[in-house]
Amino acid sequence: MKKLLNLFLIATMLLVAVPVVAAAPPPQDGGQDYVVVADDWLSNLADKFLGDVLAYPAITYYTNQKNSADSSYARISNSDEIEVGWKIYIPSSEEAQAYFAGQTTTVGATGDTVKIGALAPLSAPGSVTGGAAMTAAFEIAVEEINAAGGVLGKPVELVLVDTEGLPERGTAAMVRLINQEQVVGVVGEYHSAVGLTAKEVAHANGVPTVFAETWSADITRVQYPEVFRIAPLSPVVSSVDAEFVASLPGIEKVVIMSENTGYGIPAAADTEAFLAEKGIAAVSFFADLGTQDFSGIVERVKAENPDLIWVLSTGETSYNFQQQAAEGGIGPQDVPMVCNQVAADSDAYWANVPDGNLCFYRRIGLPKQKFTEATTAFEARYVEKTGKESAESYAMEAYDSLKIMAQAINEAGSTDPGAIISALENISYDGALGTITFPYGTQNPVPDDMDAMWWHQFPDPAITIRQYTEVGQADADAATVFPATYKTADPVLP
Repeated sequence: MKKLLNLFLIATMLLVAVPVVAAAPPPQDGGQDYVVVADDWLSNLADKFLGDVLAYPAITYYTNQKNSADSSYARISNSDEIEVGWKIYIPSSEEAQAYFAGQTTTVGATGDTVKIGALAPLSAPGSVTGGAAMTAAFEIAVEEINAAGGVLGKPVELVLVDTEGLPERGTAAMVRLINQEQVVGVVGEYHSAVGLTAKEVAHANGVPTVFAETWSADITRVQYPEVFRIAPLSPVVSSVDAEFVASLPGIEKVVIMSENTGYGIPAAADTEAFLAEKGIAAVSFFADLGTQDFSGIVERVKAENPDLIWVLSTGETSYNFQQQAAEGGIGPQDVPMVCNQVAADSDAYWANVPDGNLCFYRRIGLPKQKFTEATTAFEARYVEKTGKESAESYAMEAYDSLKIMAQAINEAGSTDPGAIISALENISYDGALGTITFPYGTQNPVPDDMDAMWWHQFPDPAITIRQYTEVGQADADAATVFPATYKTADPVLP
């Protein structure tokens, strides 16, 4: 029987300052094994053995480290759920401190500064490639902001925390940033599952937050004053997805490979619904973020005999499925496949999916022919810094989220949260993604005939579909095949 994390207890403890991590060490056997019994939650075990209800991510981390070497230990894919009889590892206090001590990174000056927090997945099961791209973009933004005089006449100090792509880490990271680091605002994050929990802490503490790459409509649909977003909305993206699939010949049935997260479940449902409107049948499969073995699912997908496979699973998990699908005879060279957008990191994509030619992938952000001066300037700095051929959309989003927060603080003339929120609602920022505004908010409510998800939402991110047509091809050289406005070549089907 599964036991759910005591969410009420967690909610009441949001104001407790806890340390947060980025690259924890392996377990040193200083702790103890423990077998889960009825009425256990990771939160109360953390409280009992470590003296901190919010230290449960350390138990998850070290148990999974043990599992990688010894399958008698449980593999915890969701810290909200543990099962009676599971063998887990309770770290020692020293191990827990080591886990929580290593993950915060400071970018920019320290001392008499204005502190801004940032979230990004820097370790598995989160999208490590996405987090690395966002980190480089944050560093460029900090350099530019401080070279231009900083914020309110002081240098910006960016405190970056690894979320590991896990919802519970989003909670713990925000608690630390707000209550221990005392940041005046928070930016970034890649995974919607993290954004969905992080937004609650931002709202509870009244701290303005600009999310960079979190698509779930529920992040803004709750209409929290503190929460803004420059990433696209998942239902809007799903609508474009369906239009693209309908434009291809002979597509009658689609299989969707998604993830068991607050992003993946509704995104699959939205995509199914939009495809149904086009007369296209769809069936969805789900796997946990971080899943490595897709052999069983590949066989089930093959049995469906799809005309197209759409991968909504994010980060390195998507690479695992895509390459194993190719090895199973249903990869991009066998069946039309729309890979997850992390395929835009061409170096990482080809290293992980060597049999992934003809992959379609979604790219958010202006295509080359529509680059503004700001887009061109950022990409030039990013390419120089990283050695990549081009800048991924999530790098542009990270860069813009920090630059827009800095501009809002300067325009507010204060670090007062209310003043910053007001400045964000009225802002017009010219960045790598184009001109960003937030049309709907407290001063201009979302109309009754519109979905509440448009609250504090950048309405105009460009959404395109691209395709690799040569093995090893760089994202910069890939063709844009949809929509017609940005199209540079026709799609190539297997």
